Amino acid sequence: MKTISTARMISQPLSDAEDGEVVWMPVKSIWVGAMTLIVLVFGPLTFSWSAFALFVVTTAVTICAGHSVGMHRLLIHRSFKVHIWIEHALVYLGTLVGMAGPFGMIYAHDIRDWAQRQTACHDLHAHRRPFFTDAFWQMHCAVALRNPPDFVIEPSIRNDRFYKFVERTWMLQQLPWAILFFVLGGWSWVVWGIAVRVSVSLTGHWLIGHFAHRSGQQGWRVDGVAVQGYNLPRFGLVTFGESFHGNHHAFPESARLGLERGQIDLGWVFIRILAALGLAHGVKLPGNTPKRKGLRRVAGHQETAAAPGLLSARPHGR
Repeated sequence: MKTISTARMISQPLSDAEDGEVVWMPVKSIWVGAMTLIVLVFGPLTFSWSAFALFVVTTAVTICAGHSVGMHRLLIHRSFKVHIWIEHALVYLGTLVGMAGPFGMIYAHDIRDWAQRQTACHDLHAHRRPFFTDAFWQMHCAVALRNPPDFVIEPSIRNDRFYKFVERTWMLQQLPWAILFFVLGGWSWVVWGIAVRVSVSLTGHWLIGHFAHRSGQQGWRVDGVAVQGYNLPRFGLVTFGESFHGNHHAFPESARLGLERGQIDLGWVFIRILAALGLAHGVKLPGNTPKRKGLRRVAGHQETAAAPGLLSARPHGR
């Protein structure tokens, strides 16, 4: 099967997105399992309203500013530009979500994206298996492709000293915050500010990925690919826009994920605030990025139904 390359995943003559074996990832599995076990055992025993408030605030900050804006839209897709110290801060917050370091996040995203863009791909990358099988695969395993593409990160990221440090220590980055939370609120704050936050974030990330690749609302379709993306409008608010995955498949470089009227995208709101303050520029939107091959509007959706200025959008900022 001939495969196409993406920006960081370079297909080789024998590269195959379908031929591979699901393997258990012990470090990943133990990390996820330990966080979940702490939540199940100690979460109810240490509950307090102040700890719950800490969980809500820290989850919102790390998921919105960190994962959605910093890791996903900025580091992975380069959908806007900021000063390097702001980029480092946002990516650091994304690391605190507890999924991986910056290089690990790029790889996990890009190998999945590469596989989904082919005409066929492995069931793990497509979320095709039943609910509990997919849960175990996504949170405790990975696909070992027999002939994977070459993975090449651009030098500006690969040689960044801060990213190298965070990549080596991404699990340990929870420790300073655990100490601070213990000093301020005791074990209750540690359990809810670290373990509950990380466990809920990882489980929520998988749940959105599972359902957003299986069915849902779809305003756009990409023909000729192994996997389609779907929007989950009911979860737009709590995912800070990440649940509009059908839009993301259609316009992967766009800094805005909630493209249709009524689609609340708080990650996009945050980026607009940065742009208004002069801290972000070069913002990419559907109107100023190349159109994906095979992209078409789904029947029943009209161009006029899209958010104002969607297809003629101009970048905000300088």
